[in-house]
Amino acid sequence: MNPTELSPGLVTQGFTPPLALARFKLIAFDMDSTLINIECIDEIADAVGLKAEVAAITEATMRGEIADFKTSLRRRVALLRGVSVASMERVYAERLQLNPGATELVAACKKAGMKVLLVSGGFTFFADRVAARLGIDYAKSNQLEALDGVLTGRLLDQPWGDICDGEEKRKTLLETCALLGIEPSQAIAVGDGANDLPMMGAAGLSVAYHAKPKVREKAMVAINSGGLDRLLEVLQ
Repeated sequence: MNPTELSPGLVTQGFTPPLALARFKLIAFDMDSTLINIECIDEIADAVGLKAEVAAITEATMRGEIADFKTSLRRRVALLRGVSVASMERVYAERLQLNPGATELVAACKKAGMKVLLVSGGFTFFADRVAARLGIDYAKSNQLEALDGVLTGRLLDQPWGDICDGEEKRKTLLETCALLGIEPSQAIAVGDGANDLPMMGAAGLSVAYHAKPKVREKAMVAINSGGLDRLLEVLQ
């Protein structure tokens, strides 16, 4: 497939735009560095002076250099032991922002009758709030264990499993399609890191947002500059 630059910072491959927005019924988003401007785990680690160490692991994982997401996440979460929930509140209040165009893209999709899914390798503490803020229909993410207002360095198992990694993201997209009675070809998946590739590969339209090189190369749409709402230049 030969990539085509539709306009500066907007690249498509494997299809001829525009596509009709009406052909899609679901849009699935990664959260960290996709819907929001930060990697939450890196900012939490800053509270214990370990941001550089944790961020290096996060970056290597998102580039696909560390293939085992679950091991990578457990290793990083263990470093968060002793961080207070109050510190996490400050991360949410002072550092977390929606990425440009997130509100507009979600609103446009909902106006078109689509359902919206947030599926994240990040944490419920942030994901559930972001989902509520944007009016997102479904959300899945990982849950940090806290005792007496302090993180233990462990994750809690949830009814669906232990960790939301790339395969869980793919599974969640497919399960949500089944719930809605639609085909995966009627879904859009938006992400930036290697752990988003499984769900992007399962969707009818894959979108890389300010993504790692490996993800940009495989996506049908790559938004390399500007906001998330640039996807609406491809969907009409």
